[in-house]
Amino acid sequence: MKALILAAGLGTRLKPVTDKIPKALVVAEGKTLLQHALEHIRLYGIREVIVNVHHFPELIVDYLRDHDNFGLEITISDESDQLLETGGGLKKAAWYFSDGLPFLVRNVDVLSNLNLSAMTAFHLGKKSLVTLAIRQRETSRYFLFDDKMNLSGWENRKTGEQRITRKAGIYLPYAFSGIQIVNPAIFPMITETGKFSLTDLYLRLSCNQTLSGYLEMKSFWKDAGKFNSQWSIVNSQ
Repeated sequence: MKALILAAGLGTRLKPVTDKIPKALVVAEGKTLLQHALEHIRLYGIREVIVNVHHFPELIVDYLRDHDNFGLEITISDESDQLLETGGGLKKAAWYFSDGLPFLVRNVDVLSNLNLSAMTAFHLGKKSLVTLAIRQRETSRYFLFDDKMNLSGWENRKTGEQRITRKAGIYLPYAFSGIQIVNPAIFPMITETGKFSLTDLYLRLSCNQTLSGYLEMKSFWKDAGKFNSQWSIVNSQ
């Protein structure tokens, strides 16, 4: 299995630290967020990784070189000219996943020890186009799933916006954990161009494709994209 690490974001929730460094190089619990992400996926045998970059891209390239890519085969997907958001970033990296096998997509700004082998087995068993790791937690935006854990909508509880994409007897709200497994069969279905979000893409596809939620509450998980008093976060060295 290959992986895409989404590391191109501006890290606005981590300002002023990210005024001088990319979010991926912010240090939390003694390691950069990028190191946390790479060590997590390496633990499950993933060795081929593509990392998208935009904000201070040269710092990420230099950091990886100075650390011998943490023992992995790492390719850079350069979005220096335009930040493509999550959907555009995935589409730009499509060429890397030409082997036809499911691949992992992981946000750089989450700390997690989620069992990726168990999630992969779930994904293959469901034969889903996309499997999203989800949790029960407080947030403002939720994906909505039916009783079979098929993606069926989305809601923003701050604004009251709700988008229902398929009829269901019940809509179960869960928060996305920033980790997902994607079938490369998705690429011919992407008609969006330029800058767009995976949320919009997934909601469109969920009308007639199977996108599943993988509910997992036993693993450690933290949103590292914002300051949190319960764990240490400092500037990059």
